[in-house]
Amino acid sequence: MEPREQHSEQGSEGRGGPGARRPWVVGVSGASGTPYAASVLRGLLHAGEDVDLVVSRSSRLTLLDETGIAYRDAHWREDLRSWLARGADGAPDAFDVDVSRVRHWAAGDLAAGPSSGSYPVKGMLIVPASTACVAGVALGLSKDLLQRAASVTLKERRPLVVAVRETPLNGQTLRHLVTLDEAGAVVLPASPAFYAGATHIQDLVDFVAGRVLDAAGVPHKLYRRWEGELGGGAGSRGKG
Repeated sequence: MEPREQHSEQGSEGRGGPGARRPWVVGVSGASGTPYAASVLRGLLHAGEDVDLVVSRSSRLTLLDETGIAYRDAHWREDLRSWLARGADGAPDAFDVDVSRVRHWAAGDLAAGPSSGSYPVKGMLIVPASTACVAGVALGLSKDLLQRAASVTLKERRPLVVAVRETPLNGQTLRHLVTLDEAGAVVLPASPAFYAGATHIQDLVDFVAGRVLDAAGVPHKLYRRWEGELGGGAGSRGKG
């Protein structure tokens, strides 16, 4: 078991009082697409939401490959700030982010808060979700905290959004996704759209992140919404 993050500011959150903390659990699996996770996390924090973050072991390799950032349990705040400040195009310090509302849980800590149904959360977002993660959740394997937290989310009938990032999809993965859909999860492929007038890679990333937040009912302004007028996307690109 990996070292657990210690927290001194318990307040009423440990007693379930009126001001109890009820975070969104965000799980980051090993699929390519760490900018999607960063955008979702920034969106949650901008909306004033609390976040419990689980970064799987395999996703740390992907993060290192895609951004050059090593995510370490012992230095997670520093590493998380560097990650969330980074733009989808690789530009450092593209965003100013306050991570004080984030609680980190080690991926191997199966005694962590989100591993229990009695731990108060609003729901869980898996961004991005690899096919291995999808299979593990669909089969109820609970091999790590990410999968266990997702299983708990389903059994407690809380919102679960699975942003699967893979192409093409084989029959086995499609069957697993149907299983998750039947269990009550929202299956949300990481598929950017172009009607919102994207002019930058960050716009495409933010569209997917915005759809994840839409599915969770979290307000945001990450993308231009469809308003029933043809040519709106082209018009917004012209204005840029």
